[in-house]
Amino acid sequence: MRKTPLLKRRENNLGLYLMALPGFLVLFIFCYCPMFGIILAFKDYNFSDGILGSPWVGFDNFVFFFQSGVAWRLIRNTVGLNLLFMVFGQLMGVTAAIFLNEIFEKRVAKAYQSILFFPHFISWVIVGYFTFALFNGDKGLLNNFLHVIGMEPVNWYGEASVWPAIMTIISVWKGCGYFSIIYLAGIVGINPEYYEAARIDGAKKRHEIRYVTLPFLKPLIMVNVFLALGRVFYANFDFFVNVTRSSGQIMETTDVVDTFVVRSLTVMGDFNMSAAVGLFQGVCGLILILTANMLVNKFDKESAVF
Repeated sequence: MRKTPLLKRRENNLGLYLMALPGFLVLFIFCYCPMFGIILAFKDYNFSDGILGSPWVGFDNFVFFFQSGVAWRLIRNTVGLNLLFMVFGQLMGVTAAIFLNEIFEKRVAKAYQSILFFPHFISWVIVGYFTFALFNGDKGLLNNFLHVIGMEPVNWYGEASVWPAIMTIISVWKGCGYFSIIYLAGIVGINPEYYEAARIDGAKKRHEIRYVTLPFLKPLIMVNVFLALGRVFYANFDFFVNVTRSSGQIMETTDVVDTFVVRSLTVMGDFNMSAAVGLFQGVCGLILILTANMLVNKFDKESAVF
């Protein structure tokens, strides 16, 4: 029996398929099997009847969510904060990578890379304690400093307006090293002949960055932006809970969809609302990433992901 080219390719790549199999199994078990629970979003769930036996209520759970008075605040906080994290995180990552690439001494460059990358490995629980030690109203380091210079202490965990800026700074601090390594790898892969040609034409360092480095990094930046856009309706639960310490006084600007879902499930025991809001998150994320890719594909097909 003569083997087709497709069958030959499968036999040649059998080892790769076997290596990928555990990842596919994890993806199937933890991402696809739980999708059966989506039907809870359209039911009035109770334990006695079970998931399938609970009465069907259609879109009542979604209507109740949007009429609850907190839906638009949750959406605003989730999307707004994630966009801040995405924009400043990518900007600082690219900037840090460019500066690291300009360091000629390898030992110094590696030291800076390690310093920048280290916060990525710190648990959000530890980051939350660092934040509390800094912004604690009674004995916080920042309030002690304000007292030393003759200023009144501030109840930081009671000032909702300052927390978007605080959380953006913390997010950038923790993720800057990760993105800088990614972009640094992209910069290292650029052919040095392009820089030599630019110098021959009289280009200065800022021109090299603008006309050589950034254009070659553009596809990599677009991929990272797409990945971030796909989760713009999702918030890092560990981040928001540990850093804000679930303070009710700052929920106006720090309460997001994920914290609301967990609160609905653990405090109120509302499985229907949790499932409905989770489905809403997923659908919005899918629509957003498809729309963004369509727009990019329309103006610059080479930068589109699919």
